[in-house]
Amino acid sequence: MTTGREIVITGAGLVTPLGIGIEENWERMKKMETGITCNYGPETLPFLRCRGSVRAFDMLQDLPEKLRGQVKFLNRGSILGFEAAREAFIHAGSEMSDVPPDRRALFIAGGDSTQVCCSFMHEALKTATSSKWLELDPAKLNESSLYTVNPFFLLESILNNLFSSLSAFLECMGPNTALGNDSPCGGNALELAARSIENGTADIALAVGCGNWITEIPLYEMSKLGILSNCSNGVNSFRPFDRRHDGFIPGEGGAALFIETAERARRRGAKVLGTLRGFGNCLARQDVPAMGVGEEVSARSMQMAMEEAGRNLEEYAFICGHGSASAKGDASEMKSISRLFSPAMSIISVCGLKPHTGHLGAASDIAEIILCMKAVSEGIVPATLNYDEPEDDFREIMISKAHRTTDRRHFIAASYGVAGQSSAVAVEVPAA
Repeated sequence: MTTGREIVITGAGLVTPLGIGIEENWERMKKMETGITCNYGPETLPFLRCRGSVRAFDMLQDLPEKLRGQVKFLNRGSILGFEAAREAFIHAGSEMSDVPPDRRALFIAGGDSTQVCCSFMHEALKTATSSKWLELDPAKLNESSLYTVNPFFLLESILNNLFSSLSAFLECMGPNTALGNDSPCGGNALELAARSIENGTADIALAVGCGNWITEIPLYEMSKLGILSNCSNGVNSFRPFDRRHDGFIPGEGGAALFIETAERARRRGAKVLGTLRGFGNCLARQDVPAMGVGEEVSARSMQMAMEEAGRNLEEYAFICGHGSASAKGDASEMKSISRLFSPAMSIISVCGLKPHTGHLGAASDIAEIILCMKAVSEGIVPATLNYDEPEDDFREIMISKAHRTTDRRHFIAASYGVAGQSSAVAVEVPAA
């Protein structure tokens, strides 16, 4: 059913609280730094104390004039995704004149929550209630809305907000879709992009993950679900796989991968960053609670990715886990890893990278693949920031507090979401 074409990564882009661009992100990660910051007063609720925010940058630089008017309607997460996609395209050095627009695929995973607070209605509602917020005058609301509400608020609110601008920028008119969710839809988008090339419907593809989780309403909602850290230890409170874990710290970001056939990459002399060897994307059985995590949430997706990759356990340098730092989530991941890798637990490491950036939702899946490729290319097994001591049941799993060396060229990046969704990607990084 497929052409059997080998799919390689030749471009990557990354915008996170840790840095703008791949190199800054990687250099700061190597130094065991975090982009999470804390800024609060004595009465700030615990879960609002820390977050990962991307610093200001100029996204209009070198942008074609015809697109400048269009990108002003992008929401926060889409801006970050656009910048990451642009870096990936430039990084790939791809002149696409040899690829017709209908052979260029685009798959976007966007979980932006910028406008769920409906702040664009604040001034109109304030006027309509005479600033007392008790009774609303419909006539005042209608009149005030005409002058104070941004008429393009709907564009900023939709989850596929990035799609039109980015597809116009790159003239991607081939296979495409936009996935509106958080983890693991970044992994889903990457598999869809790779399959579109593998099955012969596209020659190049871009997979993008982006989102913003740091506005107040999403923070309150996630707190009620019991998945946010109380930030009792400041920026060091995000502790995946550690016995002191109490949830994650959210962030915002964008990440993108430019992929193509190995044949095309060789023909144009492109540097290959990694080869996509296997995928696993699953939904748990129906007995998993609607907002819960399965007993072994990542086991099946990792097994599928390994089977497609066809590599021995001893060839993997490490597993990059989802690492949400929730008690149920971490335990489920550890059980998955223990079951699948038990014959090789003494030689395969596990790491969690989200404490460097905060949890970026759909962007984290792709961001972690990029950082893992950098790590393997430099012979590094990444440390897990803030990790100190494991749960008693998982002491056999090798999780390091510091970077270690490796000469292996493969890794697995895994992620999961609510309702039992999971994703895994097996990647091979070429020797330098």
